[in-house]
Amino acid sequence: MRASRLISLVLLLQSRETMTAAELARELEVSERTVYRDVLALSAAGVPVYADRGRAGGYRLLGGYRTRLTGLTRDEAEALFLAGLPGPAGEMGLADAVAAAELKVLAALPPSLRDAPARTGQRFHLDVPGWFRETEPPPWLAELARAVWRDRVVQLRYRRGDREVSRTVQPYGLVLKSAVWYLVGRVGDGHRTYRVDRVVGVEVREESFARDAGFDLGAYWREQAEAFLRGMLRAEVRVRLSPAGLQALRHVAEAPFAYDAAVAAAGEPDGQGWVVTRLPVESVAVAYDVLLGLGPEVEVLDPPELRARFAEAARRSAARYADPPAIPAAPNAAPPDGPDAGQR
Repeated sequence: MRASRLISLVLLLQSRETMTAAELARELEVSERTVYRDVLALSAAGVPVYADRGRAGGYRLLGGYRTRLTGLTRDEAEALFLAGLPGPAGEMGLADAVAAAELKVLAALPPSLRDAPARTGQRFHLDVPGWFRETEPPPWLAELARAVWRDRVVQLRYRRGDREVSRTVQPYGLVLKSAVWYLVGRVGDGHRTYRVDRVVGVEVREESFARDAGFDLGAYWREQAEAFLRGMLRAEVRVRLSPAGLQALRHVAEAPFAYDAAVAAAGEPDGQGWVVTRLPVESVAVAYDVLLGLGPEVEVLDPPELRARFAEAARRSAARYADPPAIPAAPNAAPPDGPDAGQR
């Protein structure tokens, strides 16, 4: 545990040049007293860690000291190459940079770990696009990625419905979700999300912008994604579910929180174990498609039009399965007992 922390301390000083004891303590999640002890241990081991006095002081490494990646374990080295994401990086125009970085990391690894990229590539492959989707990246993705890296303001022309709008955007980040790229940017006093495949023009300005240090792209995206799904599920149906139906609902519900809401709203089981509950859905039409997958393990109670639609589907299914299947004869086939049957 301590050895890992000492390596982390050295890597922090390599990447940030000078850090105070308080800053190191926050990053390493230890006390400042522990930082003092760790610095003394590193100095005793020959690592040139020095303390600068004064208001702007802190700890630093002398003379551009750099450590090789000899402290990596095999699991860490293989995870490092697994995190490369060459497909999305290539779509953003970063394929060459990723390849160069991997070569440099590979050169810094000890000989015993230099098979890490080969082992990782043999065992894991990330296929980001969904089935039946075009894999061509949006035409303006690479330009937007460069603006994101450089914190440059962009003038965005965007297709909204049947019209085109223009927005001045501070591009904070890009998100890849289900093979679709989204741009998250600041417009005025708030953040907005744009589908990159609907962008029809990008003008990168010379003007740069200062990022909000407290903005968390991952947290923002999770909040927006959940708000989007909750906004979609504006209707509600009342259903009766068997134990098997309640369990299967997890796999057919439109969103995880819809299933959670149904479980939370479920009443006490009856003598057969069935429960009555309410399920948030996008619409009655979508609810029909979703609940039909539960077959006889669900009974729709409300709304009446959905119950009637299920009753009609049940009548049609019962009629279809009432008799043995009628297998049509092959084209141009003679009847089995035709007039020439005795002559064959």
